[in-house]
Amino acid sequence: MSTKLSVQSQPPAKVSGIHHVTAIAGDAQRNVDFYTGVLGMRMVKRTVNFDDPGTYHLYYGDELGSPGTILTFFPWPNASRGREGAGQINGVALAVPQASLGFWLTRFVTHGVEHSEIETKLGERLIGLRDPDGMRIEIVGSAEATNIPGWDGGPVPSEHAVRGVHAVTIWTEERAETVALLEGPLGMRRVAAEESVTRYAAAEGGTGALIDVRDVSGFWKGTLGAGTVHHVAWRVPDDDLELRMLDTLRGAGFSTTDVVDRKYFHSVYFREPGGTLFEIATDEPGFAIDESVARLGHSLVLPEWLEPERSRLEKALPPLHTPEDNVASYLSRS
Repeated sequence: MSTKLSVQSQPPAKVSGIHHVTAIAGDAQRNVDFYTGVLGMRMVKRTVNFDDPGTYHLYYGDELGSPGTILTFFPWPNASRGREGAGQINGVALAVPQASLGFWLTRFVTHGVEHSEIETKLGERLIGLRDPDGMRIEIVGSAEATNIPGWDGGPVPSEHAVRGVHAVTIWTEERAETVALLEGPLGMRRVAAEESVTRYAAAEGGTGALIDVRDVSGFWKGTLGAGTVHHVAWRVPDDDLELRMLDTLRGAGFSTTDVVDRKYFHSVYFREPGGTLFEIATDEPGFAIDESVARLGHSLVLPEWLEPERSRLEKALPPLHTPEDNVASYLSRS
């Protein structure tokens, strides 16, 4: 049943953009090889799924793990392939400088990654591809990305490095009500449209602030599995704004969780009218609270309540190779 928005809801505490996108992968090492070795993103956190501690939770982003740059994965070794459909995020766009698209074409050819030629969507030039589990990825030439420093510690030269998440694409059969959520409680605005896709931007605008709404009325429902997005998280700066957003969402008729402590951010979860899982996540406290910036992602870190289980978890989780081995390992597995 679709969620109806309350006409009496108060003006919302607006989200400021995407915090992170979480997807499902199959083999953990293959996932690491692709995102750090081929795409050149930094592994900023190697931890476990707090709700399923026998599974990794891997975070990739920029040097600091800044909100808006983060892709995270639950690697489930025996996961079946998911099915794209309504009620899901079915596309993640990553931002690179506009002048870097030629570099990425060459890189994908060199590393045997199937990809499109340079295309245009909503006025932006991009390269389309799929990750090893089949998730749709777009490498978008972004004007804003040019002014954001790239990480200089990975296999991709800093001037061409991925700057972060640019946009996500949601497939919905409940377009009107999905849009009412975006424009109402989340405080977004319509900025572009093309055929069946309409783009909305969060209050602050720029890269990492965009969601493309694709109307897929009559399409089958998506199913979770390897190669699909589990949820998208929207940013708020702190706990106060998150509590205000929680009140706004509940006042608008949405069923939400209470605030959940994810150690690196605090979260509230709910489903948008089309069925996609949304999260509201705080920028604070960030990923450097238990590791130095220089050591982010180098070893397994656990929340305090799981430290007594460290020995058991380390034995159960598969070992992961260091980033220096990633490209060669990815090619051997392709």
